[in-house]
Amino acid sequence: MENIFKSNKKLQYALMFLLFVGLFFVLQFASIKGAVMPFAFGMMFALVWANQKVWLVCPAYFIASIAYSQSFEHIIGSLVTVFVCALPYYIHVLCKRNMFKWEIYIYALLSQTATIVFNGIGGTHWILILVHVIVGLAFMAGCVHIFEPLIIRGFAYKLTSSELICGALIFAVFSDGLAGFTLVGFSFLKLVIPFLLLCVSYTTKGYNASLLAGVLGLGTMLGTNNAVYLAPMVIWALAITALRSRNRIFPAVALVLSELLCGYYFTLYYSYTWLEILPVVIGSLVFVVLPTKWYDQISVLLSSNTERLAMKNIVNRNREVLSRRLTNLSEVFCDMDSVFKKLIKQSLSEEEVKTMLFEEVRGQICKGCPEYKHCHRTFSLDTKNMFEELIQISLEKGRITLLDIPSYLTSRCGKTNALIGEINTLTSQYKNYSSLVGNVDTSKMLIAEQLGGISNIMKGLAKEVDLLVSFDSVRENKIIDELAYNNIICTDAVVYEKDARTMMASLVVREEDVDRMKLQQVVSKVCGNKMMPYEVYPSSKAGLKTINLKTASRYDCVFGLANQNKSGSTVSGDSHSVLRLDGDKFMFAVCDGMGSGDKASEKSETAIGLIENFYKAGFDNEIILSSVNKLLNLEKDEIFSTLDICVVDLRSGLADFVKMGSPSSYIRSSEECKIIEGGALPVGVLQNANALTKKVVVGEKDFIVICSDGVSDAFGSDGEMQDYIMTIKNANPQEFANALLEKALANNNGYAVDDMTVLVVKIFQQ
Repeated sequence: MENIFKSNKKLQYALMFLLFVGLFFVLQFASIKGAVMPFAFGMMFALVWANQKVWLVCPAYFIASIAYSQSFEHIIGSLVTVFVCALPYYIHVLCKRNMFKWEIYIYALLSQTATIVFNGIGGTHWILILVHVIVGLAFMAGCVHIFEPLIIRGFAYKLTSSELICGALIFAVFSDGLAGFTLVGFSFLKLVIPFLLLCVSYTTKGYNASLLAGVLGLGTMLGTNNAVYLAPMVIWALAITALRSRNRIFPAVALVLSELLCGYYFTLYYSYTWLEILPVVIGSLVFVVLPTKWYDQISVLLSSNTERLAMKNIVNRNREVLSRRLTNLSEVFCDMDSVFKKLIKQSLSEEEVKTMLFEEVRGQICKGCPEYKHCHRTFSLDTKNMFEELIQISLEKGRITLLDIPSYLTSRCGKTNALIGEINTLTSQYKNYSSLVGNVDTSKMLIAEQLGGISNIMKGLAKEVDLLVSFDSVRENKIIDELAYNNIICTDAVVYEKDARTMMASLVVREEDVDRMKLQQVVSKVCGNKMMPYEVYPSSKAGLKTINLKTASRYDCVFGLANQNKSGSTVSGDSHSVLRLDGDKFMFAVCDGMGSGDKASEKSETAIGLIENFYKAGFDNEIILSSVNKLLNLEKDEIFSTLDICVVDLRSGLADFVKMGSPSSYIRSSEECKIIEGGALPVGVLQNANALTKKVVVGEKDFIVICSDGVSDAFGSDGEMQDYIMTIKNANPQEFANALLEKALANNNGYAVDDMTVLVVKIFQQ
């Protein structure tokens, strides 16, 4: 059936049109004590606001109105209502301007002008006219309130208490209209309501039929001012629920028998004939003969999304498959790491280099010389030692001259100049070759380190996704219920434990509810610990967003930054980084490109950019620093950078300091100020430079101070800077950083000898 609708738009629109005609026709009969009938126009404007086709809704309303009454006043009133509804709508469309909600209420009020005039001329009391307008607009507001979320979310999600009330109001008014619609004694109320109760009981939870029966029964009281239908409807629902099963015959038979009981035994009706039982029998038969697929579609439409066992099993199954693939990939990268390391050529020792070059010189210069046997046989050892000494001098000084040749060699060797030229040429070629091989080996080692790092990352990811996700359906349902109670629409919720310390929650809510503090409070209350939002992104449905929350870390941090270019320089050679990492970690870094100006700035920004990307990718400290150092060492531009990095774990309060050529850092608490001493060579000086690392525990209200040497050098010593830091009482990290920079400048009489950067981080407990 659904495929037929999708393939035939005309059939779909025709059925919608007939549905609207029937709905409006029934609502024409709905009244308050038979005197006020304001519900049909309110429903029409609500449907238009809910983006239903105006060219379907308005004609359907007019046809239903004419079918209800052909009086002149009623026809004119219906025409005016339809005209005032359709004209503003198309004006807004042509002007490409969205209609505000308050405007639709103005148009709805104006649409009743003709009805008000005719009622006034006809002698209707002004109070009834006022009630007609107020109740109609109120009913319209209720319809709008329920249609908006249903169109956005669909039928499968929990409604708020106010939406449930509005939905019950619509059903009650619909029942009111059916109670007034009879044809030759045939009650359409008894035809439609029993069928609805049977469908609701069969496709949803059984008690829903009893609730619906109570609402529909109260609706009949609204128009008839009599409870004659309330008791029979409740009895019908109880009978249906009692014999509810997958076999539709049993609840249908129970319904018919309960109707006979109401009519003949309890005598709940004023009169009872075979025509009274006929609508109930027809409705029950229709329920029995309709195909099962039809009810399955209704069941899917109305089903709750609280239990999604199949989806959850698929998630865990996919995680298991992903874990295996990541493990296999990590092994591939590990093997590639080993292969690249084996490709690295070992450098020759100094003795091997001298011996190799000696053989080359002897082959090029001495071969064919008349004195060859005398030099290389009689005095072979002395000749070799002398040649290797000359090679050593050339390697160290870059070249040899005639002054470096011993006198006894010049006296007997006729190829002295050729010997000097050959040694200088060979040593120069060897140096170039050695540098090239060294760069190639460095590149190979760099690639090997990256492959090993990727292998470790994949192994870590494999372990993480290998753990089964423990979904918590109880908490999911409770979150949806609690949020609905607080008028926050949550269409879906997933709660699971990432690990022993971290609980995760993912909610799909309306855009206007994302920033409401009550949402975070409810999720924290249900999960039993403080939950903090960490990610918000659009949902697949318009008007909804997904917000992810997780267990809040023990600590959080704020930072302040103060910097000053070197006096006379327009560009700072210092760079900094503040970056949130996965696992509730924060990285703070200051990089000082040696010197100042554009080149120093470019060098420091390159280093800090590489470090940021490596950390975001999840590499270890050792691999990051080694890789960055090798990359910058390949440039051979003699411009180096110092690195000062601090990575704070906000869950454990553990801070990792990593230093390469940087000055000391400081941790100030309320009682003391600790010095984290600097050291090691700057980045890019040597291929295998080692960083200085230190782990420190930080706590609440601690300040971490990182600075470039332009600031530290302005103080006489680390102790002097330590003493001044203890005098700063400001709790704001930005003002703390400003004060420290101002003091450093003051120590140099306001002159910035070098680029100056201060980064201050304050730790606080959440």
